[in-house]
Amino acid sequence: MTAAADLSTTTLTRIQERFAMQEVYGPDGGHYIPLKSPMGEVGALRLFKGDAVAKMVYIGMTVPQFGLDSHMIFAFTPADSPVPHFTLDSVMNAPDFAFHLDLIPRLDLGANLEYIWRAFTPLDAVYEQASQIKGLRPARLTPTQYAIMSPWMLAYRADAGAFDAIQAPVSAYLEHWFGLVADGLAEFGAADLAARDQANRDAIFNPKVDKVWAQVERLLGAEMGERMRLILRNQTVEA
Repeated sequence: MTAAADLSTTTLTRIQERFAMQEVYGPDGGHYIPLKSPMGEVGALRLFKGDAVAKMVYIGMTVPQFGLDSHMIFAFTPADSPVPHFTLDSVMNAPDFAFHLDLIPRLDLGANLEYIWRAFTPLDAVYEQASQIKGLRPARLTPTQYAIMSPWMLAYRADAGAFDAIQAPVSAYLEHWFGLVADGLAEFGAADLAARDQANRDAIFNPKVDKVWAQVERLLGAEMGERMRLILRNQTVEA
């Protein structure tokens, strides 16, 4: 198991166990969608359902021929909840690594200072410390990608030592998010939460915004790429 797989597996298991999420299996009893390429099966999309965390999607792809081991987690709170979603990308692209860690806001941050103070500023120190880890290089993201996530997003390329060091901030973000989920942030409820969430997901999982989908489709095909995006955009669990 690579360091990228280990970090993703640990995080996925912690979320699943913390919220007693149930895995949704495919028709053959295996993971929800096996991911196949011309080189054979390269991974799986796994789907989980729950209550406080309504839906979790894991996508893993391992292609030894390319030196690639890629793992993505999106843990979605209910559509009408103000609690941020949690996301972690954990990737080995030998010999280097990359990661993306964030809590995705559910409200317009510019118009909700109290929400910022409650949901995000407790991460300030962790964010600053993580940003100073030696061996990190900023990921190549566009201003649009930054605009639809949070200012506390950590998105970097990393050498092996730096990737090992980011396990602590990943755990800190996760623990903070656990607390937000438990609290519920009910005082920030708003009538348009579900509509805003849908619009935000549509932007995040738009292949014109995130060019990584072009790489996914070269490996798995355009039809599978769109099917994966539909699952990520969908606010309900498919089965």
